[in-house]
Amino acid sequence: MILSMTGFGKATMVVCNKKLTAEIKSLNSKQMDLTVKVPLLYRELELELRNTIAGELGRGKVDVYITSESIDSAGASQLNVEMLRSYKSQVENVSQELGLPAPDDWYSTLLRMPDVYKQDLNDEVAQEELDGVREVVRLALQATTDFRTQEGAKLYHFFKEKIASIQRLLNDIAQYEPTRTEKIKARLIEQLEQLGEVDYDKNRLEQELIFYIEKLDITEEKIRLQNHLNYFLETLDGSARQGKKLGFIAQEMGREINTTGSKSNHAEMQKLVVEMKDNLEQIKEQVLNVL
Repeated sequence: MILSMTGFGKATMVVCNKKLTAEIKSLNSKQMDLTVKVPLLYRELELELRNTIAGELGRGKVDVYITSESIDSAGASQLNVEMLRSYKSQVENVSQELGLPAPDDWYSTLLRMPDVYKQDLNDEVAQEELDGVREVVRLALQATTDFRTQEGAKLYHFFKEKIASIQRLLNDIAQYEPTRTEKIKARLIEQLEQLGEVDYDKNRLEQELIFYIEKLDITEEKIRLQNHLNYFLETLDGSARQGKKLGFIAQEMGREINTTGSKSNHAEMQKLVVEMKDNLEQIKEQVLNVL
């Protein structure tokens, strides 16, 4: 089953009288674009956590926030007033320079900034606490993956529906093919007759008509499009990380649909082609969200 790149996960646990929280947000991106914000006390874990998160999520614009809050009043962290003052000043300057409104909730904005709590960096962090950070991140990752799975299921059914719609439209084209060539032939002969008394070789004309009509034949395009539709469905049922592959298949489907439209030379067939293009554009838009 395919996975979406859109996801959210949050986990909280208490270790060593500290409330550890990990929050992960994920959106679509061509590559892994990972931002990890971790308290200074746990900075030694940052590289390890980045590798773990990237390996699990694979691709996407991922923001990770890890916070630590003491639940023991005696050992509670103190707010770093100087740091808060500096952040507030910077935000106000940016607001004026870019003409943006100031935050409605300063407390929420400032307290999310890194290192706004004073930490005694000389204290050695207990191994149990470091393991707690790893575990809370693992739980948040699992929640994010569950979210991505749910969104992936929605995309799966969406793609199935759109592919089925293109399949129906492709099947409908067949009803217009028997009369299409006759109409093309009749129109060409009618235009020739409008030229008046022109002496021409009827056998040569017949050969040229056959050659022209063969150039407008869409049998190969229909076969290739059918193969692409089948391959898209097979890929949907394959492994989870198929976003790029589905995108490539959708591009190839577009080539065949466009060629069919340019060759159709028939009003009703062109209407079907337009509907196929509409369905394909919706597929292409949503494929960008697939891992």
